[in-house]
Amino acid sequence: MAIRSFFLFILFFSSSISPVFSLYEDQVGLMDWHQQYIGKVKQAVFSSQRAGRKRVVVSTEENVIASLDLRHGEIFWRHLLGADDVIDGIDIGLGKYVITLSSGGSILRSWNLPDGQMVWESSLQGPKHSKSFLLVPTNLKFDKDNLLVVFSNGRLHAISCIDGEVLWKKDFEAESFEVQQVILPPGSDLIHVVGFAALSQFEMYQINAKNGELLKHESASFSSGFSGQVSLVSTETVVALDSTGSILLTISFQDGKISSQQTPISNLVEDSLGPAVIIPSSVSGIFAIKTDAVTIFIRVIGKGNLEVVEKTTHEIAVSDALSISEDQQAFALIQHASSEIHLTVKLAHDWDGNLLKESVKMDRQRGLVHKVFINNYIRTDRSYGFRVLIVMEDHSLLLLQQGEIVWSREDGLASIIDVTTSELPVERDGVSVAKVEHNLFEWLKGHMLKLKGTLMLASPEDMAAIQSMRLKSSEKSKMTRDHNGFRKLLIVLTRAGKLFALHTGDGRIVWSYLLRSLHKSEACQSPIGLNLYQWQVPHHHAMDENPSVLVVSRCGPSSDTSGVLSFVDTYTGKELSSLSLDHAVVQVIPLPYTDSTEQRLHLLIDADKHAHLYPKTSGALSIFKREFSNIYWYSVEDQNGIIKGHALKCKCTGEVADEFCFDTRDLWSVVFPSESEKTIATVTRKLNEVVHTQAKVVADQDVMYKYISRNLLFVATVAPKGSGEIGSVTPEESWLVAYLIDTVTGRILHRVTHHGSQGPVHAVFSENWVVYHYFNLRAHRYEMSVIEIYDQSRADNKDVWKLVLGKHNLTSPISLFSRPEVITKSQSYFFTHSLKAIAVTSTAKGITSKQLLLGTIGDQVLALDKRFLDPRRTVNPTQLEKEEGIIPLTESLPIIPQSYVTHALRVEGLRGIITVPAKLESTTLVFAHGVDLFFTQLAPSRTYDSLTEDFSYALLLITIVALVAAIFVTWRLSERKELQEKWSFYSAFASQSTFSSLHFSDN
Repeated sequence: MAIRSFFLFILFFSSSISPVFSLYEDQVGLMDWHQQYIGKVKQAVFSSQRAGRKRVVVSTEENVIASLDLRHGEIFWRHLLGADDVIDGIDIGLGKYVITLSSGGSILRSWNLPDGQMVWESSLQGPKHSKSFLLVPTNLKFDKDNLLVVFSNGRLHAISCIDGEVLWKKDFEAESFEVQQVILPPGSDLIHVVGFAALSQFEMYQINAKNGELLKHESASFSSGFSGQVSLVSTETVVALDSTGSILLTISFQDGKISSQQTPISNLVEDSLGPAVIIPSSVSGIFAIKTDAVTIFIRVIGKGNLEVVEKTTHEIAVSDALSISEDQQAFALIQHASSEIHLTVKLAHDWDGNLLKESVKMDRQRGLVHKVFINNYIRTDRSYGFRVLIVMEDHSLLLLQQGEIVWSREDGLASIIDVTTSELPVERDGVSVAKVEHNLFEWLKGHMLKLKGTLMLASPEDMAAIQSMRLKSSEKSKMTRDHNGFRKLLIVLTRAGKLFALHTGDGRIVWSYLLRSLHKSEACQSPIGLNLYQWQVPHHHAMDENPSVLVVSRCGPSSDTSGVLSFVDTYTGKELSSLSLDHAVVQVIPLPYTDSTEQRLHLLIDADKHAHLYPKTSGALSIFKREFSNIYWYSVEDQNGIIKGHALKCKCTGEVADEFCFDTRDLWSVVFPSESEKTIATVTRKLNEVVHTQAKVVADQDVMYKYISRNLLFVATVAPKGSGEIGSVTPEESWLVAYLIDTVTGRILHRVTHHGSQGPVHAVFSENWVVYHYFNLRAHRYEMSVIEIYDQSRADNKDVWKLVLGKHNLTSPISLFSRPEVITKSQSYFFTHSLKAIAVTSTAKGITSKQLLLGTIGDQVLALDKRFLDPRRTVNPTQLEKEEGIIPLTESLPIIPQSYVTHALRVEGLRGIITVPAKLESTTLVFAHGVDLFFTQLAPSRTYDSLTEDFSYALLLITIVALVAAIFVTWRLSERKELQEKWSFYSAFASQSTFSSLHFSDN
């Protein structure tokens, strides 16, 4: 009975500690984090509602419309429009609707201000493309209906604010007429449309706002022409620049009559050099121009007379006008001075007086102020107070009030262009690796709570305490390496030219740095960041060196502009050095070699096809010369449909000659016929991918050898007609061709055609297989295809003794110049979703099973087991194939709801998925970025080599103690039973002996 009770006890505890692989509510946030952003703000409108939460509605360069809390900067609601649905204008109508104009003025929408629900949508068409203007007047009504005025596509519209109905429209069909301003004076029923015709003609149209009737049309010629933007200084006066940028034109159209006055800028600024540019603003009676490094504020007096009110050499930003009363307008100026910004609020008609003047300390890593938006409020003493929303050079958003930064948002992280990783420092002696419990009581209390949670006896308060303890004890946010390799730094480069280091534990920003090399200068007018590369990765024993990254950029969008290199310490975020190159950077080739200081060698290809070696050290050069003949690369010319292979030739000759410059030579080229094929996708393997084994044992104990080569390139081409949007062609007019090309020899190893298919194509290459996603026009569904390539030349090498004795040809060297004997296996499957990105998991040793990470059109990341894309799947697999793990063939790939890596979250505007191997073989780190950021740990084959973080060590200890106690009790019971049996045997023997003695006596 005791033994039976013991086994029941052990069974109960074993079932209690069995591993659970589901994700419970209290586990969310332990291994992942999610951050929401909106992007660089380009327009902002403050809500004027007195009741309810104070908010500001913004539109951004990422096509996001968002409502933000003015107190904390949090997002109330937001909507991400499509990539082609660029936001042109935004305003608030009737105090309760957000009105947006987008798609080049073609779509007008109304959103509910409190919750962001769309109220209505109208499509606005017109005779030609033109600038777009959105006006939301407060006092313009038509039959008790408030009107919206929109100019777009060469047509003026009046639209109902209630339901979006177009009430009237007026066309401006003159081909050369370009509208510059649409003006609706307050309290007036007249709309003025002004613009240029044929670059030298000023046109003014006067429209009745009630019915769209043309009341007056006037024009005037200006022989000097026009250039740049037009600044509106009053409801009947605009200011423009002539075609040379040296003369200011003040044009008035009072009472429908055009009059003008010309003022040379040299009369206003004596030392002016170069053409001027008008700074956009809407302040009444005042405008600003910038010439060279001088910004000039000019007041318009009387009939076109100009007066300079201030000149400054500091960088300055000006807000639009803010009406604070019926006859008063205020505006904000922000000037930079060292580590501070000076905020000034002035009245439009009183430049010398200041409503507000404050200085605010500003982090230099935020750069210059790009945009300013102003809002007022009434203080308790009935005076005016002002809050200012500013957009910085690094795309961050800040709210200033009473001389302080109330809140800030790092919205530059919404535009990441490249990502790499860096290891954290090694734990030094004297620093605890694990977080020590405060005392024994806290330790016991914590484990008792975990025990209650395991036995499902914990109250909601206990569960909250358990969650808090897990977050504190997980050590995931420490600034040192962990033995599992979960803690790292994500180094990201944003479109603003700023580097961020994000901690993988909790996503916090460890440091940020706005690259000086990406600042606009005379030598580099339009700097653009391109890519990030790991530059120096010292061994963890070499503690005197920190790892660093290489940032490659260039001085303009064209590939022939000069390049810039920046080297940044990943621990401190400091720029170690920067190089302004005298050559362009068309292609960067990281080489698998490091010099004596563990700096990685990189080859930069310029526009003249010269190869430049970095770092420029003697050690790097000697290593490079030793591997000179083993370096190959390829280039893709998408427009021409050409792929070329290249190799090094000799040292450069001529003007660019130096010992680190080399001439190149073309080895081969693949030319796709332009009339039948257009290149739309290329992908190759990761350079750092680890392959555990080349052999693959199949069901019948046969061995197939993977064709493993880092020089394989996947290329997808489509018919030229099929390169447009899905459904723009018939199935007979479109086809998709997939190639596998060896980039050393240019040999095409495999080619397959998918008739009736078109792009876009998303592909991923790993080990010896490639998976790509496209659209099947015939089936009207998306498809995913897989190609696996095997080395047939080793098919007969199955003798283990040959391998042991060294006679197996697996040990012989391989040359890509010999024709490979390869076979391929492929299969296609239907897939439900359109994709935005695709990646594959990667682990430290390459042992763990692979999973595909699919970025769906719904901005979520789905994990799909590679076994579903096994080309050897059949409808009825044999028993041996089932034992191997081959899944029965189905025409569609399954979508399992529990396989969404992002759970119920969305990574809005998903653009890329990055996978990084951890030191723990079972785990890979996944980072998805778009407008939002998401990070998590993923175990494709489950955590077979570690215990989970929430494993109950207390329960394990109790189980061991109980097991020892049970063994001891059982041993004691067994000893007692054995003793009793011996006494019973002895008593029986003694009784029998006594009986025998008595019987003998009787005889």
